[in-house]
This record gives sequence, C-alpha cells and structure tokens, in this order.
Amino acid sequence: MLTTDSVAGCLIGVVALLVVIAATLAAQRVPAVAVAGPVAALLVALGLTDLDSAVDEVLAMAPTIGFLAAMLVIAEVCAREGVFRWVGSVLAGWSRSSPRRLLRIVFVVAAVTTAILSLDTTIVLLTPVAVATARHIGARVTPIAFSSAHLANTASTLMPVSNLTNLLAFSATGLSFLGFTGLMLAPWVVGIAVEYLIFRWFFADALREAAPSDVPASGTPEAEPAPAPVHRPGLLLVALGLLLAAFVIAEPFGVPLAAVAGVGAVVFALPGLIRSPLPALRDAAVAANIPFLGFVAALSVVILPVRNGPLGDWIGRLIPSSSTLLGILVVALVAAALANLVNNLPATLLLIPLVAHDPGLVLAMLLGVNIGPNLAYFGSLANLLWREIMHKNTAAPTSREYLRLGALTVPVTLGAAVFALWAGLSVAR
Repeated sequence: MLTTDSVAGCLIGVVALLVVIAATLAAQRVPAVAVAGPVAALLVALGLTDLDSAVDEVLAMAPTIGFLAAMLVIAEVCAREGVFRWVGSVLAGWSRSSPRRLLRIVFVVAAVTTAILSLDTTIVLLTPVAVATARHIGARVTPIAFSSAHLANTASTLMPVSNLTNLLAFSATGLSFLGFTGLMLAPWVVGIAVEYLIFRWFFADALREAAPSDVPASGTPEAEPAPAPVHRPGLLLVALGLLLAAFVIAEPFGVPLAAVAGVGAVVFALPGLIRSPLPALRDAAVAANIPFLGFVAALSVVILPVRNGPLGDWIGRLIPSSSTLLGILVVALVAAALANLVNNLPATLLLIPLVAHDPGLVLAMLLGVNIGPNLAYFGSLANLLWREIMHKNTAAPTSREYLRLGALTVPVTLGAAVFALWAGLSVAR
C-alpha cells in the first residue's frame, strides 16, 4: 500500500532523475555543473538529503575525481606531443588502403587506448584521427567512426582506470588491480571479438566500397596525398607503459591509484612546465576539465534521494543475492537499462550500494553500464561527446542509425560478456 511518504519519496526521486537527464543534455551547451550544482545545494537546503551524507559522499568521491583529473592531464600531454598524430600515421600505413584492415586495426588501437587512457581519450583524440585516416585511404567514414564510439564503451570494461564507472565501483569489488583486470579480461576479449564480427557483417557493403565522394569517373578511389612522416614519440610511449606498471605495482602496497596518477600527471607535464610554466599550467587546468569534475561531485549528491528512497528500494528488490549466471545476467540487464534511461554515471552511483554484497555482481553491473550505452546516444556522456565531434568532422549518424546498430550489437555483446564473466568467476572460485 502506498503511503504519503512513499509517494513523496518517489516524486523526489523522479525529480532528481529528471535533473540528471537535464544536466547531461545541457553538458553540450553549458557546464553540466551549472545545472547539477545548484540542485544538489537545494536538495540539502530543503532537507531532502542529509548534509553529513552529502559531504561524506563527495569526500568518498574525491580520490576518484582526483584520479580522473590527473588522467585527463596525461591524455592532453600525449595529444599535444603528437602521440595521436603518430597513431594516425601507423593506422594509414598498416591498413595498406584496405577498409577492412583499417577497421580491424582501429578496433585494436581503440581497445588498447580505452583500456589504458579511458574511453574519453578514445572519443576525443582517436576518433578524429581514425576519420582522417579513412578519408586518406578513400574508405567510407561511417564504419570506422562507429567503431571508435562502440569500442570506447565496450573496451572500457578491462581495468579500473578504463572508465569513470569502473573507478567509482572499484573499491566495492574488494579486488586488487590485477584481480579486477584478470576477471574482466575474458569479458573484454569476448565482447570486442563479438562486436567486431557484427561490424564486419553489418558494414560488409561499406567495407567493400570506396567513399562516393572519393570515387572519380574512372571508378578508382582517389586517396588523399600522403601525409608527412610523423616522428614516433618513443619516450611518451615508454612513460605510458611505466605508468600502467606503476598502477599494478603500487596498489598492493596500499598506494592509492589517484596518488600514482597524480605523480604521473606531474611527470608528463614537467617538460612543458620547465619550458613555459604559465601556459603549461593553463593547459593543465583546461585539460583537467574542472566543471566536469564538479558535475561528478554534484551528481553524487543529487542521486542520494533516489538511492535512499522508494525508487532505490524498488530497484534493490530486482537485484539477486548472488552471482549465479542468472544473477549476473539480471544485474547486467538492469544496469544497461538504467544507463540508457538516466545515463551510465548516475546508474552506476545508484547501483553500487545495491550490488556491493557480491563482487561478481559489481562486475556484472559494470558490464551493463559500460556496454549498454552502445544502444542509444544518451547512454553515456562519451556518446554525446562523440556525436559533437562527428558533427565537426563529418555528418553525425542520426539517433535512428545509432539505435539500429546498437540493437544488433548490445544484446549479443552483453550476453557473451556476461557468460565470459560467469565462466571466469566459476574458475576463480
């Protein structure tokens, strides 16, 4: 029976979710924190969420937010020093003007980039490079562009550092860095392989043909002039490898990932700071994207009335008690559905306490909030950012096109990844 308190709680939860949606959509035009921040303050002022709880939530998020800021600075340094220009030259050379080979290479590069530097790096820095490479060899842009978008989500399941959702949930798993990565390795490989096979089938015609605008009357693709040779940034590539090794080595000794990333950001930015301190500091501040960090902090407060209210209780009743195959599948499906309804960041914040009783369910939740957003643009902030980048580089696919491909890839990819996770958990037990 519904009581006045439960109805009021549901209304508060719905309003909070609407604010999350509005803030996410507004992020394309104004800083999302400009919407979420005042609402978080209002929720506290009206007593709809406890001040102490809000402060505790933000403090608990602080290491994750610091880690994200450091990784954004590292990615910006890599871009400025030519890492992705070199990647573009490698893509063009290895593809040998074959669209199919280019798709295969982009899948591998996007998967590795996402795993090490996070999905936002793949979206912002790799997508323009991949699109330019497709044009350079006279291939159609759509399959290549879609691959960077889908791999940014699907390939972000591997390590705690691959996605902000992973970072938010990492401590709830109770696993070490290597333990987390080891259990997610099979779902990562299987998910990418299944996605690739679907792409090869779905884009079969496009991968056989040259782009219409690049085909002259003779019918032979006319590739763009070869770009100038690009110097390989060997030192930075070594530094990235050392940073990844530091994550693995430092974590068992109790050194927080945020501390490792912070030191890494200083080391990566140090040459620029020595050459020209003020411009380098300005670049680092811009790269850290402080408004977005503020949005993440405010979002953790806005989601509290939902998580602690009737809506959270109702969702909690859907969560199984253990990580059986059915349990993992249910959690992954619930997480994917929530990600596409309210975006994957609030979905993660909402679900973490509900699945924290079983590490396997936490990992299943991450499969859902990471792979699920491939279904629709609103599923993740990375999707919306990809659409904006595509608008700048070429015509962005419509929501219908994105949904059509997602409807084919998400159920099969998520199902295969769930089965791989269950198999890995069974072996680990």
